[in-house]
Amino acid sequence: MEKLLSMLILASASATRKALLDKAGLRFAAVPAELDERQVENQALQAGGDARDVALLLARHKAEAVSRDRPGDLVIGADQTLALGLELLHKPVSRVDAVTQLEHLRGKTHRLHAAVTLVRDGHLLWSDLQTAELTMRDFSAEERDHVLDLEGEASLASVGSYRLEGPSIRLFETVAGDYFTILGLPLLPLLAALRDIAPELLYARD
Repeated sequence: MEKLLSMLILASASATRKALLDKAGLRFAAVPAELDERQVENQALQAGGDARDVALLLARHKAEAVSRDRPGDLVIGADQTLALGLELLHKPVSRVDAVTQLEHLRGKTHRLHAAVTLVRDGHLLWSDLQTAELTMRDFSAEERDHVLDLEGEASLASVGSYRLEGPSIRLFETVAGDYFTILGLPLLPLLAALRDIAPELLYARD
């Protein structure tokens, strides 16, 4: 039987992104993309791109990878990069790595670039990039370690080793930018795009 209504697919395993879409009342399925992110990142940088280009390219590639197995469905791809000047930071792999990252960011301003794309049948229909600027306090080692204790394993799941929606907010001096961008999914531009491209998916029900 022909499918009468395409599905909305999130090409991500991110609990935060899934929660944002769920709280917005969207019906969707989460299908993580199988992608060598470091390879894509290196290709973008070798071609002269920067952190913004990496975020957009990863978001597009993730959506395209999932779209190949979901004909007719509308796939959301999203990615976020953290740039300290020209340097890109990644998720920490250990508590020691998290300490090193936070010390590197301490007292400095960095940028979060969040990209989101919509792909159907392998074709890019829309993309958007939003940037937030964050400045960390000149916190003490005691404050840093206390926050990491409170965060626990969650700090290892976040680029930069922090979560603004958690105890890590104590380490910041200023935050400039959209809240959803900081969480890794520019939700308002995405909803606007869905209204234009596939408004029926905003009203889909189980």
